Amino acid sequence: MTVKKNEADPRVLRTRRLLQDAFASLIQEKDFESITVRDIAERATVNRATFYAHFVDKFEILEAKLMESFMTIINRRINGHESLNEETIQSIFLGVCDFHKGLDNMCKRRYQSLGPVFEIQIKEKIQTILLSFIDKDKMQSNPNAPFLINTASIMLSWGIYGAAYVWNNEGRLINAESFVKQTMPLVMNGAKELLE
Repeated sequence: MTVKKNEADPRVLRTRRLLQDAFASLIQEKDFESITVRDIAERATVNRATFYAHFVDKFEILEAKLMESFMTIINRRINGHESLNEETIQSIFLGVCDFHKGLDNMCKRRYQSLGPVFEIQIKEKIQTILLSFIDKDKMQSNPNAPFLINTASIMLSWGIYGAAYVWNNEGRLINAESFVKQTMPLVMNGAKELLE
């Protein structure tokens, strides 16, 4: 059983950062599947018990690293946006492209094995971000609104994620801005329910 430490304690933060940095350097060198907790602990110059005091397993450290990276990128892109509109959706879409490109660069040849690992969590995070911009009064405007808005946000988040994933996987033949600009009409058609 993992004992959760005081996450605000600077020592805890330093140790978690040390472990995440060790993991980030290892993922540059090895496939995720071949990285062990022992590898991470040794690279971080801590013992395995210290690793387990902070993370359940290597999947948790990967998830923490990916989610931190994703939210940093998205927050930078949506900073200053106050409502859900075409510009906000475009910023989120560009952020997802940035994330895929960054993951590809971070993992070099390992993107194929890591890209899909936390696909569901990233899609859910995109959906949560989209819904965070929805006016709560709109959700209560009619009995079908919550269902329609939720379904539209799921479809939009999955579509944005999938399009960005394929764009990156196929070698980013055009830059993210051009790609997003060309595909925004399709995205916006799917977003009508969220914007009405």
